[in-house]
Amino acid sequence: MRITASLQRAAAAVCLSACLTGPLQLAQLLPTQPALAISEGEINYKFPPIDKKNDATRCKFLSSAMGQANAARDSLYDLRECKMDGKDAEGFDLSGALMAGGDFSKANFKEAQLSKVYAKGANFDGAVFTNGVVDRAMFDGTSLVGTIFGNCVLSGTTFEGANLENSDFTDAYLGDFDQRKLCKNPSLQGENPVTGAPTRASAGCRVQ
Repeated sequence: MRITASLQRAAAAVCLSACLTGPLQLAQLLPTQPALAISEGEINYKFPPIDKKNDATRCKFLSSAMGQANAARDSLYDLRECKMDGKDAEGFDLSGALMAGGDFSKANFKEAQLSKVYAKGANFDGAVFTNGVVDRAMFDGTSLVGTIFGNCVLSGTTFEGANLENSDFTDAYLGDFDQRKLCKNPSLQGENPVTGAPTRASAGCRVQ
């Protein structure tokens, strides 16, 4: 696995995540701003309303000036329901972003850092995360068809109910527990149309 500057910056986050031996509490995946409402068997998040009046200025990739793997920001970074397909965020620190329900298909996240992002139900079809850091992120219910995670840190990231068909995980860092959960996803099949990598084999899963 080739070491890049973005991976070195996230070393502390990776070490912390690699020490985990059980399922992550969902609260660890998010910044501290939202209030939580806990119901039986799950955690429901209560976020502020989306400010759609300012979508023209809200829906932009902005790199964190703090540059910290713990997703610290001076304000809530809200990209929920934004249409940002094909946009470029190469090398950006987007840690702590709320991306639920957004369209980020074919976006460029090469060498980007997305620690603790909340991307439930978003669309990342064909997006590229090569050499990036996506630790402790939530991709539950997300469409990741044809997404490339080559040489990417994915420690502590969840993919419950995500569509991973034709995705590529070649040389991605996955903890043992994370990999076992990933391999149970029935959509983990096919072949990436760009790299040609077989999806299940690239994730280190037994070919069915």
